[in-house]
Amino acid sequence: MIEAVIVDVIRTASGRGKPGGALHGTHPVDLLATVLESLVGRTGIDAGLVDDVIAGCVNQVGDQSLNIARHGLLAAGLPEHVPGTTIDRQCGSSQQAVMFAAQAIMSGTHDIVIAAGVESMSRVPMGSSALGRDPLGERLRARYPEGLVHQGISAEIIASKWGFSRADLDEYSARSHRLAADAADGGLFDREIIPVRVRNADGESVDHVIDETVRPTTTAEALSSLQPAFAEEKYAHRFPQIDWKITAGNSSPYTDGASAALICSAAKAAELGLTPRARFTGFAVVGADPIEMLTAPIPATRKVLQRTGLAIDDIDAYEVNEAFAPVPLAWAADLGADLAKLNPRGGAIALGHPLGASGTRLLATLVNHLEHTGGRYGLQTMCEGAGMANATIIERI
Repeated sequence: MIEAVIVDVIRTASGRGKPGGALHGTHPVDLLATVLESLVGRTGIDAGLVDDVIAGCVNQVGDQSLNIARHGLLAAGLPEHVPGTTIDRQCGSSQQAVMFAAQAIMSGTHDIVIAAGVESMSRVPMGSSALGRDPLGERLRARYPEGLVHQGISAEIIASKWGFSRADLDEYSARSHRLAADAADGGLFDREIIPVRVRNADGESVDHVIDETVRPTTTAEALSSLQPAFAEEKYAHRFPQIDWKITAGNSSPYTDGASAALICSAAKAAELGLTPRARFTGFAVVGADPIEMLTAPIPATRKVLQRTGLAIDDIDAYEVNEAFAPVPLAWAADLGADLAKLNPRGGAIALGHPLGASGTRLLATLVNHLEHTGGRYGLQTMCEGAGMANATIIERI
């Protein structure tokens, strides 16, 4: 089988996903174009050789409608003959884009693919694509007559099922901010973050290069004062085990951002004089209970480990998306994973979760961490809406 490698992977710094956030004034097409242009410029590749651009985006409506991948690559100045397609696997959309890109290369269909992701949650709020419509239909409602739930309730169910206390969740969340702040102070994000030209509050044109969602002074004590965000009587009646622990502080914040990876065959990289940074070792994608919803990273990880013949202890770093604090904690508990290897530079609770861009964001952080520490294998996995998850294992070159 043809070997697929990562030549480079980059991201924007996070922006708060609401009006007034650093990236709110940047149209998502322009945000995606910025990472695509930077990726081509950094690698020096002839953009005309790119076989496809595959971009993840969840809320494909309004500013993000009509195939933002195609719009983004044209805005970036890529040749018109380069195609682009936009995919939605909810929070794992750009991780799936990476998987599709690598599979196209491994099959021999393509030689060079850019996998990317973008989400402007400040301009296209979460759920906008279903606003005023019924996204489920009668037959799906008939299969789940008690009704599907939103992710906040799923996080509450997981916290109760695994027995995590409010203190457990808040302490883990404070850890995320502390690790992210330490990584930023140590310059550990410098290689993955590319600048986005924005206007600050004073109207000056500046480069946005610092994650706006990280709060360095966050403590578990401060987080403990926040009120539960999802307490509703209808859910309390349906799920009496829930004791309401999920808050804005132990959840990922609304975020704007974009990210992209240049993926090609090892042979093509050698031909073009490109130096790969990592290779793909294995992939998995699974479905799970759409009520618990956020537990699918557990079977996805088991599946990818089984397929690759690796054990959890063989992996040097785990990037498990922190949609809510119970997700990585339940994952680690079920798999017996070393917490010291889990999101070692902080996770989405601190660094943000720009939905469609998060998959390639995690990949950027993982590749850079392996290079910095000399680790060999890295695993990333992400819970996804309606009960799905992707898992990917890479090997540093």
